Amino acid sequence: MADVGSAGVQGVAARGAGTDLEVDHTHGETRPWEIRIVKHPPRSESSHFRAAKKVAKKILEELSADGADAPYGPGPWEMHHGGSLWVMTESGWRMYRARVGIEWSMQFCADPAKVERLRQEAAELVAAFPLTLPALDDLGYQRADDLLNTPITDADSVEAWTDGLFNACVPMSNPHHSGVLPKAAGEHHYPWPTKSADFFKFDDFQLWVTLPDDTHVGVAPVGRRGSGDGRVRIVHARHGTPAGDALAQAQLRREMAVVPPDSPIALAAFEQQIPPGADTAATPPAG
Repeated sequence: MADVGSAGVQGVAARGAGTDLEVDHTHGETRPWEIRIVKHPPRSESSHFRAAKKVAKKILEELSADGADAPYGPGPWEMHHGGSLWVMTESGWRMYRARVGIEWSMQFCADPAKVERLRQEAAELVAAFPLTLPALDDLGYQRADDLLNTPITDADSVEAWTDGLFNACVPMSNPHHSGVLPKAAGEHHYPWPTKSADFFKFDDFQLWVTLPDDTHVGVAPVGRRGSGDGRVRIVHARHGTPAGDALAQAQLRREMAVVPPDSPIALAAFEQQIPPGADTAATPPAG
Protein backbone atom coordinates (compact mmCIF):
# COMPACT_ATOMS: atom_id res chain seq x y z
CA MET A 1 0.00 0.00 0.00
CA ALA A 2 1.49 3.31 -1.06
CA ASP A 3 2.00 5.93 1.65
CA VAL A 4 2.41 9.69 1.46
CA GLY A 5 4.33 12.16 3.54
CA SER A 6 3.04 14.86 5.83
CA ALA A 7 2.28 17.17 2.91
CA GLY A 8 -0.30 14.76 1.55
CA VAL A 9 -3.32 15.99 3.48
CA GLN A 10 -2.42 19.63 2.91
CA GLY A 11 -2.24 18.93 -0.80
CA VAL A 12 -5.73 17.47 -0.76
CA ALA A 13 -7.32 20.06 1.46
CA ALA A 14 -5.97 23.08 -0.40
CA ARG A 15 -6.71 22.25 -4.02
CA GLY A 16 -9.80 21.64 -6.09
CA ALA A 17 -10.05 21.79 -9.87
CA GLY A 18 -8.35 25.10 -10.55
CA THR A 19 -9.68 26.73 -7.35
CA ASP A 20 -7.95 26.88 -3.97
CA LEU A 21 -10.10 25.49 -1.17
CA GLU A 22 -9.14 26.77 2.26
CA VAL A 23 -10.00 24.48 5.16
CA ASP A 24 -9.85 26.95 8.04
CA HIS A 25 -12.45 25.70 10.49
CA THR A 26 -13.26 22.68 12.57
CA HIS A 27 -16.38 20.60 12.59
CA GLY A 28 -17.89 18.55 15.40
CA GLU A 29 -21.05 16.73 16.25
CA THR A 30 -23.37 18.29 18.84
CA ARG A 31 -25.53 15.16 19.10
CA PRO A 32 -23.38 12.22 20.09
CA TRP A 33 -24.52 8.75 19.09
CA GLU A 34 -23.54 5.24 19.96
CA ILE A 35 -24.05 1.69 18.80
CA ARG A 36 -24.02 -1.49 20.79
CA ILE A 37 -21.76 -4.30 19.69
CA VAL A 38 -23.60 -7.38 20.89
CA LYS A 39 -22.88 -11.07 20.84
CA HIS A 40 -25.17 -13.03 18.61
CA PRO A 41 -25.48 -16.64 17.57
CA PRO A 42 -23.79 -17.62 14.30
CA ARG A 43 -25.92 -16.84 11.29
CA SER A 44 -27.59 -19.99 10.03
CA GLU A 45 -27.49 -20.72 6.32
CA SER A 46 -30.75 -21.32 4.54
CA SER A 47 -31.25 -24.34 2.34
CA HIS A 48 -31.44 -21.90 -0.57
CA PHE A 49 -27.93 -20.61 0.13
CA ARG A 50 -26.44 -24.05 0.73
CA ALA A 51 -27.77 -25.25 -2.61
CA ALA A 52 -26.62 -22.10 -4.41
CA LYS A 53 -23.09 -22.29 -3.01
CA LYS A 54 -22.84 -25.95 -3.93
CA VAL A 55 -23.67 -25.36 -7.58
CA ALA A 56 -21.55 -22.19 -7.75
CA LYS A 57 -18.51 -24.19 -6.64
CA LYS A 58 -19.23 -26.72 -9.39
CA ILE A 59 -19.45 -23.90 -11.93
CA LEU A 60 -16.11 -22.52 -10.72
CA GLU A 61 -14.57 -25.98 -11.03
CA GLU A 62 -15.75 -26.14 -14.63
CA LEU A 63 -14.29 -22.71 -15.33
CA SER A 64 -10.95 -23.80 -13.88
CA ALA A 65 -11.00 -27.01 -15.89
CA ASP A 66 -11.58 -24.96 -19.05
CA GLY A 67 -8.67 -22.66 -18.19
CA ALA A 68 -10.99 -19.68 -17.73
CA ASP A 69 -10.67 -17.05 -15.03
CA ALA A 70 -13.27 -16.59 -12.31
CA PRO A 71 -15.13 -13.25 -12.60
CA TYR A 72 -13.17 -11.54 -9.81
CA GLY A 73 -9.95 -13.48 -9.69
CA PRO A 74 -8.66 -16.63 -8.01
CA GLY A 75 -9.95 -18.21 -4.82
CA PRO A 76 -10.40 -19.21 -2.14
CA TRP A 77 -13.80 -17.65 -2.68
CA GLU A 78 -16.58 -16.41 -0.49
CA MET A 79 -20.04 -16.07 -2.00
CA HIS A 80 -21.08 -12.42 -2.05
CA HIS A 81 -24.77 -11.52 -2.24
CA GLY A 82 -24.07 -9.15 -5.11
CA GLY A 83 -26.51 -10.07 -7.89
CA SER A 84 -24.90 -13.10 -9.58
CA LEU A 85 -26.61 -13.82 -12.89
CA TRP A 86 -24.92 -17.03 -14.02
CA VAL A 87 -25.58 -18.17 -17.59
CA MET A 88 -24.21 -20.90 -19.85
CA THR A 89 -23.05 -19.54 -23.19
CA GLU A 90 -21.77 -21.37 -26.26
CA SER A 91 -18.25 -20.87 -24.89
CA GLY A 92 -18.94 -21.75 -21.25
CA TRP A 93 -20.14 -20.22 -18.01
CA ARG A 94 -20.36 -16.46 -17.64
CA MET A 95 -21.57 -14.30 -14.76
CA TYR A 96 -23.30 -10.94 -15.20
CA ARG A 97 -24.14 -8.59 -12.35
CA ALA A 98 -27.76 -7.76 -11.67
CA ARG A 99 -28.93 -4.15 -11.54
CA VAL A 100 -28.57 -4.46 -7.77
CA GLY A 101 -27.66 -7.26 -5.44
CA ILE A 102 -29.43 -7.89 -2.12
CA GLU A 103 -27.13 -8.39 0.84
CA TRP A 104 -28.44 -10.99 3.30
CA SER A 105 -29.11 -8.49 6.10
CA MET A 106 -30.86 -6.08 3.74
CA GLN A 107 -33.60 -8.53 2.74
CA PHE A 108 -35.58 -7.51 5.81
CA CYS A 109 -36.24 -4.07 4.33
CA ALA A 110 -36.81 -5.38 0.81
CA ASP A 111 -40.13 -4.58 -0.89
CA PRO A 112 -41.28 -7.80 -2.64
CA ALA A 113 -42.59 -5.78 -5.59
CA LYS A 114 -39.14 -4.30 -6.17
CA VAL A 115 -37.41 -7.66 -5.80
CA GLU A 116 -39.95 -9.05 -8.27
CA ARG A 117 -38.58 -6.65 -10.87
CA LEU A 118 -35.09 -8.10 -10.28
CA ARG A 119 -36.50 -11.60 -10.81
CA GLN A 120 -38.12 -10.56 -14.09
CA GLU A 121 -34.91 -9.01 -15.35
CA ALA A 122 -32.92 -12.12 -14.42
CA ALA A 123 -35.46 -14.36 -16.15
CA GLU A 124 -35.20 -12.30 -19.34
CA LEU A 125 -31.41 -12.60 -19.33
CA VAL A 126 -31.36 -16.34 -18.67
CA ALA A 127 -33.97 -16.88 -21.40
CA ALA A 128 -31.47 -15.39 -23.86
CA PHE A 129 -29.07 -18.23 -22.97
CA PRO A 130 -31.16 -21.40 -23.41
CA LEU A 131 -28.28 -23.68 -22.43
CA THR A 132 -28.38 -22.35 -18.86
CA LEU A 133 -31.24 -24.26 -17.22
CA PRO A 134 -30.26 -27.68 -18.67
CA ALA A 135 -26.65 -27.08 -17.57
CA LEU A 136 -27.74 -26.18 -14.04
CA ASP A 137 -29.97 -29.24 -13.94
CA ASP A 138 -26.99 -31.38 -14.94
CA LEU A 139 -25.09 -29.91 -11.99
CA GLY A 140 -27.89 -30.89 -9.62
CA TYR A 141 -29.43 -27.46 -9.16
CA GLN A 142 -33.14 -28.01 -9.72
CA ARG A 143 -34.19 -24.75 -8.08
CA ALA A 144 -33.30 -22.45 -10.97
CA ASP A 145 -36.55 -22.78 -12.89
CA ASP A 146 -38.66 -22.10 -9.79
CA LEU A 147 -36.51 -19.11 -8.83
CA LEU A 148 -36.85 -17.54 -12.24
CA ASN A 149 -40.55 -18.25 -12.75
CA THR A 150 -42.12 -17.87 -9.30
CA PRO A 151 -43.39 -14.32 -8.65
CA ILE A 152 -41.94 -12.70 -5.53
CA THR A 153 -44.80 -11.62 -3.30
CA ASP A 154 -43.78 -12.07 0.35
CA ALA A 155 -40.88 -12.44 2.78
CA ASP A 156 -40.44 -16.15 2.02
CA SER A 157 -39.99 -15.56 -1.70
CA VAL A 158 -37.70 -12.59 -0.98
CA GLU A 159 -35.54 -14.91 1.14
CA ALA A 160 -35.46 -17.55 -1.60
CA TRP A 161 -34.30 -14.96 -4.14
CA THR A 162 -31.80 -13.35 -1.77
CA ASP A 163 -30.07 -16.65 -1.01
CA GLY A 164 -30.50 -18.17 -4.47
CA LEU A 165 -27.96 -18.63 -7.25
CA PHE A 166 -29.00 -15.51 -9.16
CA ASN A 167 -28.24 -13.17 -6.26
CA ALA A 168 -25.99 -14.79 -3.65
CA CYS A 169 -23.07 -16.23 -5.61
CA VAL A 170 -20.63 -13.57 -6.74
CA PRO A 171 -17.33 -15.38 -6.04
CA MET A 172 -14.86 -13.07 -4.34
CA SER A 173 -11.81 -13.60 -2.19
CA ASN A 174 -12.20 -12.46 1.41
CA PRO A 175 -10.12 -9.26 0.85
CA HIS A 176 -12.17 -8.20 -2.17
CA HIS A 177 -15.41 -9.22 -0.42
CA SER A 178 -15.13 -7.69 3.04
CA GLY A 179 -11.53 -6.55 3.56
CA VAL A 180 -10.57 -3.12 4.86
CA LEU A 181 -7.57 -1.00 4.01
CA PRO A 182 -4.62 -1.04 4.32
CA LYS A 183 -4.90 -4.72 3.36
CA ALA A 184 -7.66 -4.50 0.76
CA ALA A 185 -10.74 -2.49 -0.17
CA GLY A 186 -13.64 -4.89 0.20
CA GLU A 187 -16.85 -4.27 -1.71
CA HIS A 188 -18.80 -4.15 1.55
CA HIS A 189 -16.88 -1.11 2.78
CA TYR A 190 -15.86 0.98 -0.23
CA PRO A 191 -18.02 2.53 -2.97
CA TRP A 192 -18.32 0.30 -6.01
CA PRO A 193 -17.60 3.04 -8.60
CA THR A 194 -14.11 3.29 -7.06
CA LYS A 195 -13.63 -0.27 -5.79
CA SER A 196 -14.48 -1.76 -9.18
CA ALA A 197 -11.28 -0.28 -10.63
CA ASP A 198 -9.34 -2.92 -8.68
CA PHE A 199 -10.49 -5.36 -11.38
CA PHE A 200 -9.60 -3.33 -14.49
CA LYS A 201 -6.87 -0.80 -13.62
CA PHE A 202 -3.28 -0.97 -14.88
CA ASP A 203 -1.24 -3.07 -12.46
CA ASP A 204 1.32 -0.28 -12.06
CA PHE A 205 -1.23 2.33 -10.94
CA GLN A 206 -1.86 2.68 -7.19
CA LEU A 207 -5.62 3.07 -6.76
CA TRP A 208 -5.59 3.43 -2.95
CA VAL A 209 -3.11 5.81 -1.30
CA THR A 210 -2.46 5.97 2.45
CA LEU A 211 -2.48 9.42 4.04
CA PRO A 212 -0.47 10.55 7.10
CA ASP A 213 -3.56 10.16 9.32
CA ASP A 214 -3.73 6.46 8.27
CA THR A 215 -6.91 6.98 6.27
CA HIS A 216 -7.00 6.30 2.57
CA VAL A 217 -8.05 8.00 -0.62
CA GLY A 218 -9.08 6.40 -3.87
CA VAL A 219 -7.60 8.25 -6.82
CA ALA A 220 -7.87 8.29 -10.61
CA PRO A 221 -5.60 9.87 -13.23
CA VAL A 222 -6.84 13.10 -14.76
CA GLY A 223 -5.48 12.26 -18.21
CA ARG A 224 -5.13 9.11 -20.28
CA ARG A 225 -2.01 6.96 -20.04
CA GLY A 226 0.88 8.49 -21.95
CA SER A 227 -0.51 12.04 -21.81
CA GLY A 228 2.22 13.17 -19.42
CA ASP A 229 -0.39 14.62 -17.03
CA GLY A 230 0.71 13.62 -13.53
CA ARG A 231 -2.29 15.02 -11.67
CA VAL A 232 -4.77 12.73 -9.96
CA ARG A 233 -8.36 13.24 -8.95
CA ILE A 234 -9.52 12.11 -5.51
CA VAL A 235 -12.68 10.07 -6.01
CA HIS A 236 -13.09 8.66 -2.50
CA ALA A 237 -12.05 9.82 0.97
CA ARG A 238 -13.38 9.06 4.41
CA HIS A 239 -15.97 11.49 5.74
CA GLY A 240 -14.79 13.65 8.61
CA THR A 241 -11.13 13.69 7.58
CA PRO A 242 -9.27 16.62 5.98
CA ALA A 243 -9.27 14.76 2.67
CA GLY A 244 -12.97 13.97 3.01
CA ASP A 245 -13.77 17.59 3.86
CA ALA A 246 -11.83 18.84 0.84
CA LEU A 247 -13.57 16.37 -1.44
CA ALA A 248 -16.99 17.37 -0.08
CA GLN A 249 -16.24 21.07 -0.57
CA ALA A 250 -15.14 20.45 -4.14
CA GLN A 251 -18.33 18.51 -4.85
CA LEU A 252 -20.47 21.29 -3.38
CA ARG A 253 -18.80 23.69 -5.81
CA ARG A 254 -19.29 21.20 -8.67
CA GLU A 255 -15.54 20.86 -9.03
CA MET A 256 -13.10 17.98 -9.01
CA ALA A 257 -10.70 17.55 -6.11
CA VAL A 258 -7.43 17.43 -8.04
CA VAL A 259 -3.92 17.28 -6.59
CA PRO A 260 -0.88 18.48 -8.56
CA PRO A 261 1.77 16.16 -9.99
CA ASP A 262 4.30 17.05 -7.28
CA SER A 263 1.85 16.12 -4.49
CA PRO A 264 2.84 13.09 -2.38
CA ILE A 265 -0.53 11.60 -3.36
CA ALA A 266 0.19 11.83 -7.08
CA LEU A 267 3.74 10.57 -6.57
CA ALA A 268 2.41 7.56 -4.67
CA ALA A 269 -0.27 6.83 -7.26
CA PHE A 270 2.21 6.87 -10.16
CA GLU A 271 5.19 5.51 -8.21
CA GLN A 272 5.61 2.48 -10.45
CA GLN A 273 5.31 4.52 -13.65
CA ILE A 274 7.88 7.25 -12.93
CA PRO A 275 11.66 7.12 -12.35
CA PRO A 276 12.77 6.33 -8.78
CA GLY A 277 13.18 9.48 -6.73
CA ALA A 278 11.27 11.67 -9.20
CA ASP A 279 9.86 14.87 -7.66
CA THR A 280 6.89 15.01 -10.04
CA ALA A 281 4.52 12.52 -11.59
CA ALA A 282 4.32 14.59 -14.78
CA THR A 283 6.28 13.01 -17.63
CA PRO A 284 6.87 13.86 -21.28
CA PRO A 285 3.86 12.85 -23.38
CA ALA A 286 4.25 9.62 -25.29
CA GLY A 287 5.40 10.21 -28.86
